[in-house]
Amino acid sequence: MNVLTSIKILGIGLAFFSITAYGQQKPNGKFTEKGKVTQSKELLKDSKAVKADSIAKSKAIALSDSLAAVQPLKLKLFKKNAHASYYHQKFHGKRTSSGVKFDNTKYTAAHRKFPFGTKLKITNEVNHKSVIVEITDRGPFTKGREIDLTKKAFMDIVDNKNSGKVMVTIEEIIPNVAPKP
Repeated sequence: MNVLTSIKILGIGLAFFSITAYGQQKPNGKFTEKGKVTQSKELLKDSKAVKADSIAKSKAIALSDSLAAVQPLKLKLFKKNAHASYYHQKFHGKRTSSGVKFDNTKYTAAHRKFPFGTKLKITNEVNHKSVIVEITDRGPFTKGREIDLTKKAFMDIVDNKNSGKVMVTIEEIIPNVAPKP
């Protein structure tokens, strides 16, 4: 029995994707065309598998790009006994001096002099917990404070979650530059 089957899937906007199979329908629901076998369910499974694979690859790339994967780190001491505080929640979602949206759940910081994009290792001098943050803003503008951390970064290095300040050591992470051949 000859069958003309079209499956049209409406995509985003007005784009259409069309799959057409010509030939005979087998009892298992598959269509044959000169030795080729296709089935709509298999095509949908394949598209879901491709999407899942691309998500997994994106996560793998993000992990390999993170500073946690870079060993060993080259550090340059900037300051010991520096006073660190954290951003108030009211700044969440607002633009920083660098132009990116501020997110209190990420590992970023504000400093008066370091260039935007500089990565720093911040270590609590009491319990020796540390985080790696990226400079995305200017500040703090309060006398005596050296660096403002996001709330997430701050809470990761303090033991007393009710404190608003901590004494830290600030170290600049020197990027590993591959030697030219």
